[in-house]
Amino acid sequence: MVLLTFNIINIEAEAKKGSQINDEDRLKITEDNTKAVLRILDVHDIKASFFVEVSLTGKLQNLIKAISSKGHEIAFYNKNSDLAEIENAKKNIQELLEKQVRGIRQKDVKVSLGNLKLMGFNYVSNIDNANILFPFKRLKRDTEISEEDGLSIVPESISPYSQLPYNDFVFQILPMKYYQNMVLETLQNEEFVLIYLNSWQFTDFRKYRFDIPFYRSLFSGKKMEDKLDALLTFINEKDLAVSRMKDYVF
Repeated sequence: MVLLTFNIINIEAEAKKGSQINDEDRLKITEDNTKAVLRILDVHDIKASFFVEVSLTGKLQNLIKAISSKGHEIAFYNKNSDLAEIENAKKNIQELLEKQVRGIRQKDVKVSLGNLKLMGFNYVSNIDNANILFPFKRLKRDTEISEEDGLSIVPESISPYSQLPYNDFVFQILPMKYYQNMVLETLQNEEFVLIYLNSWQFTDFRKYRFDIPFYRSLFSGKKMEDKLDALLTFINEKDLAVSRMKDYVF
């Protein structure tokens, strides 16, 4: 099973000297990038899970409704929000969509599982940092879903042969043919492969002059769209099963 997920987060990088990019611009970039992803998913009739950063949920309600109306899952990405902020966002989005928000993803700041369970979450999908060196370290990690404090814990996927994780940077930097082979090899050994990408990776950095490392701008923007399109074409050609996170976990 392929679990395709997207983190909807604003780019944090500062603008290059001589350029100005305000908070409104950053939000518009996130919206436009997400809409590009939605168009590609529509073409291939594939459903995914979108982890929306908690502080953005009140600002992106129209986008969130559009994502949900197309049959995709809405979940949360906790960047640095406290319990009250998460609980309030969950209440508001559930009222907006008339659906339960089942999942949450965390990276640097992690709310306790007990508190997440009390708020009504059913699964947690935590991720690690992805810099230029991290993706190429040899990793050993449990790749099976476990249960803790009444929550399903969904780990990051790792290729059993290359030992590369399926994080945002690996997708962006690897040749697509190699990545496709990695997916097939993983599914021969594991029950699922969890793929996640960030909305900001689809930014045109020639148009928006953010001060980001060179390796992070490689194959971004339209090239990321093309890579996503190639991956989804491959998934359909190989007749690989794809699921939203909440459906697979339960």
